[in-house]
Amino acid sequence: MAGNAGRRSAVPGSATAAPPDFRHRFRPFGVAFALLLALFFPLIASAAELPALTGRVVDNAGIINAESTTALVRKLADFEAKSSDQIVVATIPSLDGEPIEPYANRLFRAWHLGQAGEDNGILLLVAPSDRKMRIEVGYGLEGTLTDLHAKLIIENTMVPAFRAGDFSGGISRAVDDIVMVLEGNGAELEARARRNQNSGPPGADIAAILFIAVWASLFFGGFAFAILPRMFGRKLGAGRYEWLGMTFHYGGRSGSSGGGWSSGSSGWSGGSSGGGFSGGGGSSGGGGSSGSW
Repeated sequence: MAGNAGRRSAVPGSATAAPPDFRHRFRPFGVAFALLLALFFPLIASAAELPALTGRVVDNAGIINAESTTALVRKLADFEAKSSDQIVVATIPSLDGEPIEPYANRLFRAWHLGQAGEDNGILLLVAPSDRKMRIEVGYGLEGTLTDLHAKLIIENTMVPAFRAGDFSGGISRAVDDIVMVLEGNGAELEARARRNQNSGPPGADIAAILFIAVWASLFFGGFAFAILPRMFGRKLGAGRYEWLGMTFHYGGRSGSSGGGWSSGSSGWSGGSSGGGFSGGGGSSGGGGSSGSW
């Protein structure tokens, strides 16, 4: 018995041996998790901070004057009371490197614009330091305020005003356009865009015609005076011709006779010269449009 006991104690894996180590089996999962953190942490860190919803106009960038802010708040409140559609205007100083589309969607969802089950919210966002703007549309209004309508409002209403430095006027008129479309007058917005496209600045057509006429006269006039005197004029000497009472010199210094016109070249050259406000629980799927100025 003693011999058997001695032999058992010498067998590997006896009761005194250490339990197996399974940690090496989970090491690949730890490495994968660390890689995922390394990939996604920069994205999380670069996301701009979201402001608090303090009213229908959240002007954190300070680009809307007090009079326009008061008028906008009243207009948006009246429109929401009448239609239940909720429009909010927000300005932020900067996007901190984040594209405006995901930022606007995050802000829309964080503020829960519109009403739960209706998703009838609109966010008009402006980031002046980045020269970016976006109209974010809730799910329930995407069929009324389409991506095309949002693009037309940005390009034809907001961009010209912003380029002129009129942020208050551009935002106020953009809100008017949004309300007009939500009230069922989207065709008027499209018709106005077509009229703006077809009509240039005052006098643009006349200026274009005059420009073409001047350059055509220079071209054909230079061509005529370079060729016709040699063809139909009287040769006076080497490189000198008389035609229509004028003397033309070619290849030498130019001169005139009897008050006529003279040319010293055979061509022409041109020169250049409010608080207590909250969202109702709506959401957005990224509908709308973005722009810059």
